[in-house]
Amino acid sequence: MVFDYRKIFREIADEITDMNDLGHVADYIPELKHIDPDKFGVHLTDITDQHYDFGDASEKFSIQSIAKVLSLILAFKNEGVSIWNRVGVEPSGSPFNSLVQLEYEKGIPRNPFINAGALVVSDILISYLDDPKKEFISFVRELAQSEDIHYNPQVAESEKATGDRNSALVHFMKSFDNIENDPNEVLDFYFYLCSVEMNCRELSRAFLFLANYGTDPLTDNRILTPSKAKRVNAIMQMCGFYDEAGDFAFKVGLPGKSGVGGGIAAVLPGEYSIAVWSPRLNNRGNSYKAMKFLEKFTTKTNTSIF
Repeated sequence: MVFDYRKIFREIADEITDMNDLGHVADYIPELKHIDPDKFGVHLTDITDQHYDFGDASEKFSIQSIAKVLSLILAFKNEGVSIWNRVGVEPSGSPFNSLVQLEYEKGIPRNPFINAGALVVSDILISYLDDPKKEFISFVRELAQSEDIHYNPQVAESEKATGDRNSALVHFMKSFDNIENDPNEVLDFYFYLCSVEMNCRELSRAFLFLANYGTDPLTDNRILTPSKAKRVNAIMQMCGFYDEAGDFAFKVGLPGKSGVGGGIAAVLPGEYSIAVWSPRLNNRGNSYKAMKFLEKFTTKTNTSIF
């Protein structure tokens, strides 16, 4: 079925305009507390290179933990299945920065999207990339087909200044021999990858290959094998929203990943990728209005994976 996505975007935006947005911006990261909380943008890219946008879709924002998917892809692409010896694939059921769970599981993070798991992935990348920051941002630009993607050093330094819990996580894993490099180097790279700024169009484009079983449908460049792409999508479905993953699967029904900058990227295999941005977060660290938008969107279009 062919949808008029822009018309659907406008309809949903009208429906949620008067919604009492109960969220708050991520003010625990000082550089993020200045974001206009009322920003809202959507961009959908389908596998035939059709683009549909709405609102503030061209404005850059800090993608934060959405970058964990991109770092996982780069590590999985090069490291292969041995990556799963150091990080699991199970839903956490706990907050994204839990220390208790990590202690219980003897330094092996439950999945790559909680902070501990993303720190292990960062450690893996540092071990085999000659220049991790340069090579990672180049990889993101390749996926998004945009050279205008950069780190925000002010955001990275802001996170570093308030990153004591992440420091505790990486040192704790080091005690279990699950961090191979200097913890400070791992933390620095992790904070920078979370500071990447993109807009909804770029983010949607970067995830498009996951909607096409590992191959960029517009360049025919294979990023991951179909098997690996399936696994990344499965991890997004089960773990992309921390202790709200089940709720997102129940209401939206797409593999996706959120970030505390207010963004959500999601894919429907065989059809499209979509990015939504609304900075106010609920009490579990996910965009309140973006989740409501996607719930209505997949309901109206009947385009869930279920």
